[in-house]
Amino acid sequence: MNRRNFVKAVSAGTLGATVVGHGIGKTGARRGVPPSDQIRLGIIGPGSRGQELMRYFLRVPGVRMAGLCDVYEPRFAAARKITGEDAPIYRDHRRLLEARDLDAVIVATPLSFHAEHTIAALQSARHVYGEKSLGFTVEHCERIVEAVRRSGKHFQVGHQYRYAPWFQQVVQRVGKGEIGSVKHIYGYWHRNGNWRRSVPEPKFERLINWRLYKEYSGGLTAELGSHLIDFANWVFGATPESVVGSGGIDTYHDGRETNDNVQIIFRYPGGRTFVFSSLTDNAKVGAELWIYGKDGSAEVTMEDAIFYYEPKRAASPVSEATTERGVPTGATYRTRGEMPYRGAGSPVKIPEGAEGNPNFLACRSFIESLRNNTRPFADELVGRASAVSVSLANKAIEAGRRIMFADHLKT
Repeated sequence: MNRRNFVKAVSAGTLGATVVGHGIGKTGARRGVPPSDQIRLGIIGPGSRGQELMRYFLRVPGVRMAGLCDVYEPRFAAARKITGEDAPIYRDHRRLLEARDLDAVIVATPLSFHAEHTIAALQSARHVYGEKSLGFTVEHCERIVEAVRRSGKHFQVGHQYRYAPWFQQVVQRVGKGEIGSVKHIYGYWHRNGNWRRSVPEPKFERLINWRLYKEYSGGLTAELGSHLIDFANWVFGATPESVVGSGGIDTYHDGRETNDNVQIIFRYPGGRTFVFSSLTDNAKVGAELWIYGKDGSAEVTMEDAIFYYEPKRAASPVSEATTERGVPTGATYRTRGEMPYRGAGSPVKIPEGAEGNPNFLACRSFIESLRNNTRPFADELVGRASAVSVSLANKAIEAGRRIMFADHLKT
């Protein structure tokens, strides 16, 4: 796919925000699901994230887990506690995909395996819910997109914030010009912790702490940044043209290979910019996004959103001289205009009946797309836009130079 078609595909995703929230209830309860409407899921990779997804999917009436596949034996017992039944277990994903009683497959394995497992599931004629990022490399992403096209099956990527009602409202209101022309978005995902998990034996280090090793992981850019990059793509209705970045292993010298901090700048068409920062040694900012427009700003967190509006200013850029400690100063120096705004904002209100946890809403939406044969909002094209951005951002950090997207998105 060339860059022009790639950008068109991403831009088209902005339309989905107006319809995704329709009919979402507080609990998602659906009464009287007939046997013909039952959805049987298999999962490849019921680790920490996989088990979390299982819990959300099983909250959707008419869904059951019909197969568990992993290479780490202790996960089977943990997963069966979630299913509440002795769901069949498989130690090879190919054996899982040979089962006849599966309608769809969840892929929640380490990033480097996404392409292998997703393509195999699609070729077995199953729909797929695949965790982000879509693919490990640009090539992996293209192969997955092509596999979806060939299969005719539905694919949804794990960008659950696409289904968060306050995220949707922000995108709609910004798109209507509520805060004026938007040129800048800043995204932060700051934590204070080493991101390392305990292992029972050294031989399981890379299996359990795969996020710390480049063979399997895109690091902070993929695991955290992919969500915020997707949001920037969504707001701008475009994909980046170029990216520069920096990062390093500067705090946790424990044998890891992926950076413990990254700072990335994406440039979009029209002189627009998205800046992403991720730290693991200070959590002050937490996870949030700021959209800066000419007439206002929007703050978006994982739980809510608030709009702020720029103070009205006199038409003339030069006002009367002011006095500082008895000394006349130039009128261009105005502390009021330089201090952070601390006034009240306008919180985004969620319509009655549209509330819900984004993870649950995303999982339920996938099941509804299967039952109604409708295309998922966070589809493979949305996933590719974010995953390609992740891959090229990491390449820019490694190379220490600007990476142009057009050089990597040719046919």
